[in-house]
Amino acid sequence: MHGSGIPIWFFIGVLLIFYGVMIFGYGVYEWSTAIYPLGVQLTNLHTPVWWGVLLSLLGLLYVIKFRPGRARK
Repeated sequence: MHGSGIPIWFFIGVLLIFYGVMIFGYGVYEWSTAIYPLGVQLTNLHTPVWWGVLLSLLGLLYVIKFRPGRARK
């Protein structure tokens, strides 16, 4: 790593958390207002909620693993 010492994976983790929270928020909004587009199958699975949680957890993993100032082996 050259320069600042902050790994690019840390920033990728931050972006994954940001996008995960946005998708999760939209999923909760969609779930609470029940605005389902016509012809869409399996809307009862609420996939934006699950994908938002998954992205946020993956981003949190990256942020913890590659946080700045952590000693590397």
